[in-house]
Amino acid sequence: MASIFSKIIAGQIPSYKIAETEDFYAFLDVFPIAKGHTLVVPKKEVDYYFDLEDDLVAGLNVFAKKIAIAIKKTIPCERVGTTVIGLEVPHAHLHLIPIHSIHDMSFAKARLQFSKEEFAQIAADIQKNL
Repeated sequence: MASIFSKIIAGQIPSYKIAETEDFYAFLDVFPIAKGHTLVVPKKEVDYYFDLEDDLVAGLNVFAKKIAIAIKKTIPCERVGTTVIGLEVPHAHLHLIPIHSIHDMSFAKARLQFSKEEFAQIAADIQKNL
């Protein structure tokens, strides 16, 4: 059965796309812990990040770097933090999160809420900086 991320990539579920290549897809997390919180996924459905083939891990990180640079240009932050958790969706992915301190990376804190229009604007603003 296809993961929710595979359904997003296939356009079966809408997303706030940031960027896409033949192998990778980046989109805003709709349950963000920070404004600009982005998920970066390989199009190939593999559950565990470290089960990805070496070339996919390398390519995913190079793709994510470009997205992180655009996020930092768009969202005021000290850095863009990266984390791999992978328990909530059985599809390998990176979280790119604008941060000012290590505490900003906590998934225990309340999730932010944005309107559809706000999400669309955040995505468009990040895209402009790619």
